[in-house]
Amino acid sequence: MKDIKDYSLLAHNTFGIAATCRRFLEYASVEDARKVAEMLTEQDQPVLIIGSGSNLLLTGDYPATVIHSSILGIRAIDRQELLNEGWITAADVTAEKTMDSLASQEDEIFVECGSGVVFDDFVAYCVEHGYYGAENLSIIPGEVGASAVQNIGAYGVEAKDIIYKVEAVELSTGKIVKFDNSDCEYSYRQSKFKKEWRDKYLITRVVYRLSKTYTPDLDYGNIRSSLAEKGISNPTAKQLREVIIDIRNAKLPDPKIQGNAGSFFMNPIVDKTKYEELVSLYPNMPHYTIDACHEKIPAGWMIDQCGWKGKSLGPAGVHDKQALVLVNRGGAKGQDVVRLCKAIQDDVFHKFGIEIHPEVNIK
Repeated sequence: MKDIKDYSLLAHNTFGIAATCRRFLEYASVEDARKVAEMLTEQDQPVLIIGSGSNLLLTGDYPATVIHSSILGIRAIDRQELLNEGWITAADVTAEKTMDSLASQEDEIFVECGSGVVFDDFVAYCVEHGYYGAENLSIIPGEVGASAVQNIGAYGVEAKDIIYKVEAVELSTGKIVKFDNSDCEYSYRQSKFKKEWRDKYLITRVVYRLSKTYTPDLDYGNIRSSLAEKGISNPTAKQLREVIIDIRNAKLPDPKIQGNAGSFFMNPIVDKTKYEELVSLYPNMPHYTIDACHEKIPAGWMIDQCGWKGKSLGPAGVHDKQALVLVNRGGAKGQDVVRLCKAIQDDVFHKFGIEIHPEVNIK
């Protein structure tokens, strides 16, 4: 376990913002996490729990304590092992047998990951071993623990679709708790860990539920057209993963070269009335149907329509290939990015009458 005072966070935020925290704690096991809970005092508050910092914008030095997981390990387990190791109870098994068909249970496989595992390493492990359902989440930056907090998603798939259980240590008591997927109240880029549970739990392990049967999801974005360019009509999971990696790399900047936090804004979900109003004005407006009453409008498209793609406001700017991504052009401070964010929000609201909100955690 690490316990360091006046610690630089430059390597812990992909925006490349130079900032420090008063104290940095890193836990490498469940027992370490419990020790962290025991040693926290009022001077450590409010704690900031981070992953790789790929969804974080620091607006200055953090005056309290930052906590990070370095728990590693990826392994496949079956339902009996889940029972033996206390992830589920006999009552859970009975209840799930009632809800699931025998065939679906025979098709499933569970993968347990430490919260400090790089999320894409988990996806790669699944594809390599023939465990399916995570392919569309390839190369999303961040760590396993953050996937359970943020409900990360891409190309029609979200973490909530495959998360089965989340283990955490409660900071106020040091107690180890295990949450079901339903406990976490997942929605688009949201969970209870971002709301009432915010900074109250240290996530230690996540169990994902995958399938042994490969059923590719190709109907989001430009997946099919990108496959067609390669002459692939029925991709393997490996080919699908490679195409998604190529798509993302082509439009998203490498944070090692140009600081960024990936998609900065969430795509707004609007009701049908608002959607119909907009589509009458912009017939070619892209959209994704959520349900009979709601449509999702790409924030990047609206930002582009406002003329921001490739533009800068001081040392902070909008990426020239993907308007959803804000970048550090060099030497930007967190406040520079916040100023750009607010200018974009104002322009989008003025043009479309829609409020867009940051996906990034601003501290």
